[in-house]
Amino acid sequence: MARNLTPIVKQSRREKVALHPKAIKALVKHPYGPGQHGPNAGRHKPSQYSIQLRQKQMVKRMYGLLEKQFAKIVREAERRTGNSGEIMLQLLEQRFDNAVYRLGLAPSRQSARQLVTHGHFMLNGRRVDIPSISLKPGDEFTVRPKSADNAYFKQLTQDLAGNTASVRWLTFDAKKLTGKVTGTPAREDITEEIHEQLIIEFYSR
Repeated sequence: MARNLTPIVKQSRREKVALHPKAIKALVKHPYGPGQHGPNAGRHKPSQYSIQLRQKQMVKRMYGLLEKQFAKIVREAERRTGNSGEIMLQLLEQRFDNAVYRLGLAPSRQSARQLVTHGHFMLNGRRVDIPSISLKPGDEFTVRPKSADNAYFKQLTQDLAGNTASVRWLTFDAKKLTGKVTGTPAREDITEEIHEQLIIEFYSR
């Protein structure tokens, strides 16, 4: 399976957003892009193309996708009726690995993707290992019984005890490590600062 092997801290510094918890300290210490020209990168006024590109790259890396995967989602969003930018974000949010991350079952989307590809989850009663599966209302997923016995998930059960999901379109049983899709994500459900229209404009050039 193809994936981006660039260190996550370096990606975070390039996009000026923490893509993983371990990148937070690095951004505080080095609040500029990587490389020898990083500290001087902001001296020139960026072009509109540059602004669109950086927004696209940020969101693509935020959700852990490669260019081909991301472009496919944008094309699907443009094909559907409605606001293309909001539909694009909805499609990104409905990815299985993102739902795992949103419910606190992983510290980052990168970690959530790894948990899914290793087959630790069941979706509607069947074991799955495809992080890009698009969830729909009514879908239920849970940690596999065999996986629930390993140290990671045992500790997670303790850490999440009494926790209730704050995600409007998902419900979560922390004791059973089970989630259910109760609706579809809306624009206001996404807390990250994203300018989706810039991305649609980038692909519309």
